[in-house]
Amino acid sequence: MAAGAGGLVAAAALLLTLAGPRPVPAELTDGNSEHLKREHSLMKPYQGAGSAAMPLWDFTGSTMVTSQYVRLTPDERSREGSIWNRVPCFLKDWELHVHFKIHGAGKKNLHGDGLALWYTQERLTPGPVFGSKDNFHGLAIFLDTYPNDEATERVFPYISAMVNNGSLSYDHSKDGRWTELAGCSADLRNQNHDTFLAVRYSRGRLTVMTDVEDKNEWKNCIDIAGVQLPTGYFFGASAGTGDLSDNHDIISMKLFQLMVEHPVEDEAVDWTKIEPRVSLLKSPKDNVDDPTGNFRSGPLTGWKVFLLLLCALLGIIVCAVVGAVVFQKRQERNKRFY
Repeated sequence: MAAGAGGLVAAAALLLTLAGPRPVPAELTDGNSEHLKREHSLMKPYQGAGSAAMPLWDFTGSTMVTSQYVRLTPDERSREGSIWNRVPCFLKDWELHVHFKIHGAGKKNLHGDGLALWYTQERLTPGPVFGSKDNFHGLAIFLDTYPNDEATERVFPYISAMVNNGSLSYDHSKDGRWTELAGCSADLRNQNHDTFLAVRYSRGRLTVMTDVEDKNEWKNCIDIAGVQLPTGYFFGASAGTGDLSDNHDIISMKLFQLMVEHPVEDEAVDWTKIEPRVSLLKSPKDNVDDPTGNFRSGPLTGWKVFLLLLCALLGIIVCAVVGAVVFQKRQERNKRFY
């Protein structure tokens, strides 16, 4: 009986090992200038600082270009601003390094709203999603600094990723939870040191990493496979404030081309015509509540499968233990009759 129980425990441990999440940090580029794409990069010294025009970049709203930073919003209420690259990006594999700073006079949970990084079909279109358009086409990375959902258990600031084909709407009241692909908490506000974020897209894998702890090393935040993004979209950044505010600054945005081999069949694909999408066990749409107030059921996610397997395994262990006890008692009874 002890040997059988030990085997079952070992099987449970193996199941936990195989089913549990095992994020593997992506290796980001070291910033080799050889692959830096200057036509998609924003770096000091900014050309056109203090004027209403910049080569290769357009900006709107409250955005102000100084010699040291591009301020998307000042620490004032109800402001929004954005900056967008004029040149569409036709790279299939790329990595974006963003040097940013979010800071202000507001104390804990008395600041907002946050900053967004974009790779989208649309550009220069103001809107309610951190100063830019809702129902966009492409990729958005949100650096959300204020929890609108009072019931949330998340720790803010919170970084999340969203891929949209124009059919999804970002829900501010739930901090974008229903359309979020993945995310992580990051203490990135009011830091006295430099803060960085890296977004890598290569062969359908989206990786987001942070360097906000003054350790000069990347920390894994988001790692998702099965992401499809078209070429020919635009990079941009935007920010917005509401009743609460912050300074949202971009110091630099550097885009690097990744030299990656693709399968032969990829050569026949017109990457400008594909639709932004993610091949997941569960679609973000399945996170939306239906009008009746019931949670809409969807395909099993990895976690649900894991929990079902774990419950089934625990059930087998309990049955085995009970069966062994019953068998032992019967054996003892049989011995009494001899």
